Amino acid sequence: GVASFLTKPVQQDALLESVGNVFKLGHEHETAGDFADGIIYQSPLMARLLQQVRRVAAGTTTVMIFGETGSGKELLARALHRASPRRDEPFVAVNCAALPEQLLESELFGHKKGAFTGAITANEGLFRAAHGGTLFLDEIGDMSPGLQVRLLRVLQEGRVRPLGSAQEIPVDVRVVTATHRDLDALVEEGEFREDLYYRLNVIPLHLPALRERPEDIL
Repeated sequence: GVASFLTKPVQQDALLESVGNVFKLGHEHETAGDFADGIIYQSPLMARLLQQVRRVAAGTTTVMIFGETGSGKELLARALHRASPRRDEPFVAVNCAALPEQLLESELFGHKKGAFTGAITANEGLFRAAHGGTLFLDEIGDMSPGLQVRLLRVLQEGRVRPLGSAQEIPVDVRVVTATHRDLDALVEEGEFREDLYYRLNVIPLHLPALRERPEDIL
């Protein structure tokens, strides 16, 4: 985020002061708890949000982060992971809007060698890669209906079945999702499963846009 700005011509004293303020901000938040590393803020809104993150970090229930594109949702998810008992286990992130449906299915759930054309090697999948830790599914609102069904089943049963396999494998993963879309509206329109929405949105976190916290623009 923006921590400071300088006017031209740049004066050396002003430059040193600006750099010093940035390091001061970073140090203050490290002493408050380095789980929020990378998040520089001064606003009460962000302070309250990070307090909420710390409170909910100890649990295992799903968390959904609401916020605009580019607002730092993955940083917040990483902070949640670092504040949790799972901090020493993997944090795995994937953007559901960035991959075509078949590739996303393979990435999430894994596949056996030969499961489909081009599957020349096996892939364990991100659920298994995140075992014991946190799986962050960004832009969950863009997930296709078919993958929503598979995701719901994993959340209900705690087991994942790779493509081309008959074997179901237990996984211990805390799922954190994020979206910039209005999922309530998508549920109403039938584009997002209502049962999956309520399964994912157990603990909602609302990340305010920068314009809503002008104290963070210094």
